[in-house]
Amino acid sequence: MNPAAGRGGIRAKIPTLLEPFRARGVTRVYETSRAGDEEALALQAIDDGANTIVAVGGDGTCGRIAEALIRSRSRCRLAVMPAGTGNDFAKTLGIEKFSPEQIADLVQRCHETRIDVGSGAGHYFLNSCGFGFDASVLEASNNIRWLKGDAVYIYAALRQLFGYRGMDVRTTGVGGVARERMLMVTVSNGRWLGGAFKIAPRALVTDGRLDVCFIRDAGVFRRLRLFAGAMRGSHLEMPSVTTAAVSQLSLSFPAPPAMEMDGELRVATSKTVELRCVPRALAVLAAPGALQ
Repeated sequence: MNPAAGRGGIRAKIPTLLEPFRARGVTRVYETSRAGDEEALALQAIDDGANTIVAVGGDGTCGRIAEALIRSRSRCRLAVMPAGTGNDFAKTLGIEKFSPEQIADLVQRCHETRIDVGSGAGHYFLNSCGFGFDASVLEASNNIRWLKGDAVYIYAALRQLFGYRGMDVRTTGVGGVARERMLMVTVSNGRWLGGAFKIAPRALVTDGRLDVCFIRDAGVFRRLRLFAGAMRGSHLEMPSVTTAAVSQLSLSFPAPPAMEMDGELRVATSKTVELRCVPRALAVLAAPGALQ
């Protein structure tokens, strides 16, 4: 459980969130005290004999727990009680609107599915890894405290549309894309980005591939059209957008890039970032039919 999730909005709700689990005899709760605690607590839970870990938080919380599960080669399953800002991974699992009672029922039934994860810059990601405009929007959104939910990313993205200058990228492993100036590049395992944007509407977390979206730099009016299209998932048909589904690719930048990875801002340690899909790397609990 990450009490800081949703910009601290879940603190007062913790007893309500936990009650359905306590009613089923589940009393072991591991609570983070600072960012990054999730991995150590997940490993502790595995050592304590857990066969399912429920992540109460947002995409960052889920991603850090998943990283611990994958690195430890644990067969422990990941379930999610969405309590973050965007909750993109919860949308993928089809449980973003589930009540605590429904999540507890899902865990009790324990029908697991193994899903792919992405790998890049020394980390694993469940949902997405984004460069350029995407990372710039995430950085800006971290300073917005008066909005919640999808509105945070929508507002931050609208502001960045007028000021972000684009980036130079050299791509290897994708036909038809070489060295170009891009507004953003997203490498997606799931379909959603920032809660409100259907950035990879064809993505599947069980197909062994990552969906890459290259959006070339453009003027403000074309950026506005791209923005509106990405909210509907119709941007893929626009002339400045190129997409591909790949098992791996390489992106090179003039300097080590900032990147959005499962809703967290990271900085690569080198100018070139190698990304690949790791098939069926993680066992998750999802709503019936959500991952088909």
